[in-house]
Amino acid sequence: MSGPEQMHAAYVESLGGTDAIRYGMLPVPRCGPGDVLLQVEAVAVDNVDTFVRSGRFPTALTFPFVIGRDVVGTVVGRGAEVTTPNVGDRVWCNSLGHDGRQGPTSEYTTAPADRVYSLPAGVDPVVAVAVAHPAATAHLALYTHAGLRAVETVFVAGGAGHVGSALTVMAARSGARVLVSARADDDEWCRSSGAAEVLDYTAPDLAGRLRSAASDGIDVLVDTSGRLDLATTLNLLATRGRIVVMAGMDRQLECRAGDLYPRDRSLIGFAISNATSDELAEAAQHVTTLLADGVLRPRNVEELPLSAAGEAHRRLEAGDARGIRLVLRPEH
Repeated sequence: MSGPEQMHAAYVESLGGTDAIRYGMLPVPRCGPGDVLLQVEAVAVDNVDTFVRSGRFPTALTFPFVIGRDVVGTVVGRGAEVTTPNVGDRVWCNSLGHDGRQGPTSEYTTAPADRVYSLPAGVDPVVAVAVAHPAATAHLALYTHAGLRAVETVFVAGGAGHVGSALTVMAARSGARVLVSARADDDEWCRSSGAAEVLDYTAPDLAGRLRSAASDGIDVLVDTSGRLDLATTLNLLATRGRIVVMAGMDRQLECRAGDLYPRDRSLIGFAISNATSDELAEAAQHVTTLLADGVLRPRNVEELPLSAAGEAHRRLEAGDARGIRLVLRPEH
């Protein structure tokens, strides 16, 4: 690629709070043999970005470390061993900023060629980057880890959130019956995503309502809320029911062993950062199909310039972005 040698980027020079985030000039990265160089169009801001930046989620980092994880961009260069994608292709990636890979909150970024996926024609890059990470997370939770089958009953705890909405869409389209918990004012959104029933998560008799709604038991329960009461929830499961936990890092989970193994029930911890390249590619194929079909959509997106990365992290950590997907865009 013939182009600029320097770029604007949001980065940190050490782990820390949001005040550690800097915005300034860094060298445009060079492609390794198996990498592609992307000119960035849009970057999503995820909670996991704040975990990596602060050190709550330990991973290999090289400083200065460009923050972020999810990106949509155009291929402008590629390494010697790369045969696809081609220069000029628009692609997305949702596994940067981890395990030694730099993040994409910059004007240019590199990504392993086997971790970038084609952006369907006509799909808005902001929509794509807003839903890619939650949707890939949902696919891996439902199919890779929980082994969802079409005839099963699924309960999504936190069904109105970014991941919860994607879980609901995917499970419903697979033929499962989907129950969700959410705020009362999220009922319409959850039903539009495919929920058969929406239960107010603040209801004092939520467990009883779930038991009535799923009289044969819940087959797959995915907790995105971080408020899982394991002892209560286990007794709502069917035989061979599975609970997938992906939130509430500091929450203590306790249960009786007798409520777990005698009925072949499973408790599964899951983080997308542990997914293999093959697993991510399988998830991406599903996500790309749903993007092309126009089924996946963010509830509310707010676009900010790259220079506002620190503000975006502050808002996420303060809980001031509920229901909003924050997307950063270069100012070129």
